[in-house]
Amino acid sequence: MSVYFWLFAIIVFGIIEAVTVGIVSVWFAFGALCALIAAALHAAPWLQITVFLATSAVALFATRPLIKKKILLNPTPTNADALIGEAGIVEEAISNLKAEGTVKIQGKLWSARSADNSDIAQGSVVKVLKIEGVKLIVELSQ
Repeated sequence: MSVYFWLFAIIVFGIIEAVTVGIVSVWFAFGALCALIAAALHAAPWLQITVFLATSAVALFATRPLIKKKILLNPTPTNADALIGEAGIVEEAISNLKAEGTVKIQGKLWSARSADNSDIAQGSVVKVLKIEGVKLIVELSQ
């Protein structure tokens, strides 16, 4: 196998890593880099493949649990989830019975409902407890 083969493999694994959401091929790119070094040192093809497989496996088993624990299981809240716990101002009075009410939070208007089915007056400060569909579930802020 040639240096070009392993260089191509590194590029392919890098592209796969870049276009996927999770971490899936960085270990194989590392293995291909090690195999590229072996190829540059004129190692036999079977040794290059062995280096690729061994270093990929070691990298995978050594780092995957750490990455899974730190990154994959503790994602940063994004978009609407980041609103939970935030304060907002009631722009249109909230009435669950009438199915109306809006809250302005971070400069945007959201449909809102009261967590305890009570009416909440316009101008009140509320706290977002959760999101159901496209509606904020709120309570009066103390």
